[in-house]
Amino acid sequence: MNDRVPGAGPEPAGISPEQLPTASGPLAGQPVRAESAAPEAGETIAPAPRSNQLIREMLRSSVTTTVLAIVASMVVGGILIAATNENVQAAAGYFFARPGDMLGAIWDAVSGGYYALFQGSIVNPDATSFVRFMRPITNTLGFAAPLIAAGLGVALAFRAGLFNIGARGQMLVACAAAALITFDLDLPMWIHLPLTLAAGIAGGAAWGWIAGLLKARTGAHEVIVTIMLNFVALYLVRWMIRTPELLQKPGTNQPISAATPESAQFPPLFGAQFPLLNWGFPVVIVAAVFVWWLIEHSSLGFRLRAVGENPNAAQAAGISVQRMYVYAMLFAGGLAGLAGMNQIMGSVTSGFGDGIDAGIGFDAITVALLGRSRAWGTVWAGLLFGALKAGSFTMQAAQGIPVDIVLVVESMIVLFIAAPPLVRTIFGLPKDDSDRSAKGRAKAARRRAALQESKAVAS
Repeated sequence: MNDRVPGAGPEPAGISPEQLPTASGPLAGQPVRAESAAPEAGETIAPAPRSNQLIREMLRSSVTTTVLAIVASMVVGGILIAATNENVQAAAGYFFARPGDMLGAIWDAVSGGYYALFQGSIVNPDATSFVRFMRPITNTLGFAAPLIAAGLGVALAFRAGLFNIGARGQMLVACAAAALITFDLDLPMWIHLPLTLAAGIAGGAAWGWIAGLLKARTGAHEVIVTIMLNFVALYLVRWMIRTPELLQKPGTNQPISAATPESAQFPPLFGAQFPLLNWGFPVVIVAAVFVWWLIEHSSLGFRLRAVGENPNAAQAAGISVQRMYVYAMLFAGGLAGLAGMNQIMGSVTSGFGDGIDAGIGFDAITVALLGRSRAWGTVWAGLLFGALKAGSFTMQAAQGIPVDIVLVVESMIVLFIAAPPLVRTIFGLPKDDSDRSAKGRAKAARRRAALQESKAVAS
């Protein structure tokens, strides 16, 4: 008797019915279980390969998030460059008639802008001499030195649980202290230079110590204290450079200090052909090594980190929280003072005014955030911002791009760094429970519970 269904076609030759695969699915009267459903009793699920877990950890690492935040910021900057370009605006008027013109104008504007940024901050491929070819990278290092120093001060305070936004005031007081103590001295360079450097660092450390002491003794919030000390330092230095008996340059009535003595200036690191790069940069790198050792490998650094993680637990363990606050602000102020010394001993040697900080004190907060409050992360962040600053002048001169575009890129970097879930969402990176919604976390919890139940049944 033939049991085959009419119209089903000829039976495969040479294959018995027992060798054919078993039919399954809704057409065979068997429901199909979704992949996300709970496993059946007795069914075991193989764990994910180790390589998958490694890739997931790499995609979720802070380094990946930081790099992608920079990429996203560059994309936003490219959009702004295109939107403010006159050729793009002109081509947009007849976009539907000739769309290729607008797309070409966008490409020329964005690629030209970022090429000018590279040309002004890394190397200049169009240079006719080796000096001009290498000068951009030396400019970047020169701009980065004070940013790194001040950023290290902010990062060190962050690790101790303090938000130091008083780097501006600490830089101002450092410059005033160095000028008041050492500018009138007639000493050889091997004495005058380190003495000026030490006086400036001590001045910044003393100003930071005031904030730490107020925090430790009275519980005053360091944000309010450092903001107020910024204004105190600003008006104090402004008064000093207007007073002939103090800091005002002799023979003038302008609010400016005397020039930095030649014996107290950082010599150029690679000669006069690279004027922005001086011996202040190696000093800053030494300071970065010191901060790295202090935080990561010293007992004082362990106590600072313990206070930053949980001051109550640190207090219970016998650590003096108040003393750690004072130490943290003392070191932070000294590092900001080093940034000020890079200004008056290297960049601005003809005399300084009340704007000698040049916004570095507030940019240091951005550098420390981008560097994840780590010493070497802060160094790399300072180099990035130094490159943006050095390249912005070439962008403006060669392409007519406003310097404010670079400031927008810096701001967007901070925005994306402060919101890692946003970066992971934009680039489709793996998420964890902190990135999911409440509904997603509940669903993931049910899946984990079902997996544990299946393992228990299997065992």
